[in-house]
Amino acid sequence: MATTGMDGGTRVAEVLKANGVEHVFTLAGGHISPILVGCKRRGIRVVDVRDEKNAAFAADAVARLTGIPGVAIVTAGPGVSNTLTAIKNAQLAQSPVVLIGGATATMLRGRGSLQDIDQTSLMKPHVKWMARPNALRDVVPAMEEAFEQCQRGVPGPVFVELAVDLLYPEHVVREWYAKQTDKPNKTLVEHGLAAFIKGNLAYRFALSEAPAFKPHVWVDPPPAPATEVATAANMLEAAERPLMVIGSQTTLRPHRLAELVSSLERMGIPVYLSGMARGLLGKKHPLQKRHKRRNALKEADVVLLSGVPNDFRLDYGSHVARAKVISVNLSEEDLYKNRRPDVGALCDPCDFICSLANRMGKGKERKAWHETLDNRDGEREGEIDEMLSKEGNREDGRIHPLELCKRLDEHLSDDAILIGDGGDFIATCSYTLSPRGPLQWLDPGVFGTLGVGAGFAIGAKLVRPQSDVWLLYGDGAAGFSIMEHDTMVRHELPIISVIGNDAGWTQIERDQVVILEDDVACRLTYMDYQKVAEGCGAAGIKLERTADIDQALDSALTLSRGGQAVCINALLGKSDFRKGSISI
Repeated sequence: MATTGMDGGTRVAEVLKANGVEHVFTLAGGHISPILVGCKRRGIRVVDVRDEKNAAFAADAVARLTGIPGVAIVTAGPGVSNTLTAIKNAQLAQSPVVLIGGATATMLRGRGSLQDIDQTSLMKPHVKWMARPNALRDVVPAMEEAFEQCQRGVPGPVFVELAVDLLYPEHVVREWYAKQTDKPNKTLVEHGLAAFIKGNLAYRFALSEAPAFKPHVWVDPPPAPATEVATAANMLEAAERPLMVIGSQTTLRPHRLAELVSSLERMGIPVYLSGMARGLLGKKHPLQKRHKRRNALKEADVVLLSGVPNDFRLDYGSHVARAKVISVNLSEEDLYKNRRPDVGALCDPCDFICSLANRMGKGKERKAWHETLDNRDGEREGEIDEMLSKEGNREDGRIHPLELCKRLDEHLSDDAILIGDGGDFIATCSYTLSPRGPLQWLDPGVFGTLGVGAGFAIGAKLVRPQSDVWLLYGDGAAGFSIMEHDTMVRHELPIISVIGNDAGWTQIERDQVVILEDDVACRLTYMDYQKVAEGCGAAGIKLERTADIDQALDSALTLSRGGQAVCINALLGKSDFRKGSISI
């Protein structure tokens, strides 16, 4: 389809459609209006949120769940700067996100126009690629390149800045400038300005009949190298106590996850899952181990790190100091971070594991090794039950967080998606809840960002409309995006929010009070968060007693499946479950 007569906003919409984009996320702004209108007219759903960062978070969730880059479109100046935390989160989580930012007119850059800042310098450290087209003919190539760049190598966010005079129809732009130059009795300076503007406009719109839009081409990651696969296979076949740690990067190709699971099952090696890989093997798969990972890693003789760097989560490599390490990563920096592996493969972790299984066939049984890990899991589960038994009957009547998680797990459907946004409460959730399948757990990742919840949940519900989407909030985190219940209601997204309300920044408080003997800035109140949601049009449920948990969860499911967004405000008591956890 040729672009003759198309304004820049429509051209952007055509590129998005050609790349399989079904939803874009935004907050209205005059700089970007032509793109939003163009998207709507081409059947792309435009979802407007209450804070630009949540537009970027929603785009991130879409990318993680579909493999298709997510798209956020924000206006100039504060619209772009408001996305910064979300874009940095996407960069560290390696999510392919396309951020489109509006900008002042090309001829007004640096002259003090509304919302004009140096956006490219602001975004440069946080994206892997960016473009700033200067003429209409350059808009389509820049957008098409953005979709390739965000997927190539290590996936990540990209930024395209589009000036307002490249987006509106040419005749409208010429009328804008005509008002500034069509004056009687022009001075010599004004004649010069008019000539400059005329020449500039000729350049901006010259040769603007762009070629037909290219269909989206998937950018496949580097395949597994045969030599490294063979060496790794030999090491694992000889190992007595092998382990795999599988991280988010392994799930970047949703269409290959069934093959990945089959490959893991054929090899029969114990697996620990982290990040987006949680849920990969279902609820109670015999290969998956859940507890005491540090102990297991220190006892293992060979460890395969699949898309997992040796960062703070593995104590900078000390957890695997005694083992031979096979590391597979798309990032060369992460591949060698803090500990040089015995075998390092710079490639797609999913493809590496599938190739490894084809090479190895069915692995050794290693019954004693599995029993050791399973017994340790069982002991930890017993400790959790014992703690709940001791702490569960509280004098203040508040709900124990472990009890809430236990009951919630019993209410999860097979396709339920869990979104984690918070500190202490979400750490408890991640430790005790069991996602039922692949890509059914979303959390911020290594950046540890509070505020991801509403955006993630909105994106997830849009791409998985038939699934129950549970947004699990800490009460501190809820304050970052609780107003997005308005977005859920307006766009008919019946998400269930569960706020674990213990009236404080508990993860910070745990260390601060013990070490510094002061809880300054750590206390909140048992606020009626459900009333905020009700003010946005959602249903609100205040949950105060353990005896009412099942009824509250059942009611929330009934309301949500009937089409209504729901917020449960669960009043929690304090627990020693995570005593001694490190929060810095």
